[in-house]
Amino acid sequence: MTITPPLPKQQQDMPGETDAMRPRPDHGEESYKGSGRLQGRAALITGGDSGIGRAVAIAYAREGADVLISYYNEEEDARETARWVEKAGRKAVLVAGDIKEESHCKALVERALKEFGRLDILVNNAAHQASFSSLEDISAEEWDVTFRTNIHSQFYLCKAALPHLRPGSAIINTSSINAKNPSPSLLAYATTKGAIANFTAGLAQLLAEKGIRVNAVAPGPIWTPLIPSTMDAETVQSFGENTPMGRPGQPAELAGAYVLLASDEGSYMSGALIPVTGGRPML
Repeated sequence: MTITPPLPKQQQDMPGETDAMRPRPDHGEESYKGSGRLQGRAALITGGDSGIGRAVAIAYAREGADVLISYYNEEEDARETARWVEKAGRKAVLVAGDIKEESHCKALVERALKEFGRLDILVNNAAHQASFSSLEDISAEEWDVTFRTNIHSQFYLCKAALPHLRPGSAIINTSSINAKNPSPSLLAYATTKGAIANFTAGLAQLLAEKGIRVNAVAPGPIWTPLIPSTMDAETVQSFGENTPMGRPGQPAELAGAYVLLASDEGSYMSGALIPVTGGRPML
C-alpha cells in the first residue's frame, strides 16, 4: 500500500510506536511472498521490532530463516514482529537491551548461537536520530548517543559475530541517502550514516577472503515510527514529497533488497551500497 503526501499531522514521543501511526505502515504482512531463498538459515536483526527491521524479519521468515529480533524497549512492537515470524513457521527470539553497550552486542550473538546453533545473517539496522535546527542545540551527549547507537554497535556486533560466520554468510548494514545527501537538521544521524557506508566498504574487503559478504542498503524517506517521533508535525505532513516519486516508501518496499543481499542470488555482491530512495540519486 503506497501513501502520498499530505500525511496526517502527527507527533509521538521517541522512539515511537507503530500502532499510533496514521496511516499504519506496510511491512509486507499481507504482500510478501517467500520462495525458500533463506531456508534453514539464522538471522540477527537489530531494530527488528518495527519499521524496516520488522519488514526484513517478516521477509526473512517467509524465505525460511529463523530470526533473533533485537530491540531497545518497544515490547509491544517486538511481540507483533515475533508473531508474524512464527506465523511463517519460523522461530522468533526476542531480546531487549541497549546496543550502545559492547557487552549487550556480544550477548546478542551468544543468544543467537544458543537458540539457533548457527548465525548466517547479521542485519545492523537499529538507529537513533533527532532533529536540530542549529549546531548549538546538539549536546555532546546527543552526539555520543547517535554514534554509539548507529555505528559503534555495528562494529561491536560484527566483531562478536565474525568467529561464528561461515563462508557464504552475509552482513547487511542500514545506511541512508543521508550518507551522500545529508540533511542539515539531521547532522549527527547523517554523519553516522556516511560512516556506515565507509565501514561497509572497508569491511567487505577485509572479509572477502573468508567468504563473508558485507553490503549496505541506503533508504530514502521511509514511513517508520522514527518519523513522527523525531520530526515536527508539519514536516511529517510533507514527508517524502521531495522524491521524484513524490511519496515516502513503505518498509515493505525495502525487504527485497535485504533478501537479495542475504541470499545466494547476491553471491557476487560485496561492498555495495544499494539505494532505495524513491528516485533520489546517490552518485
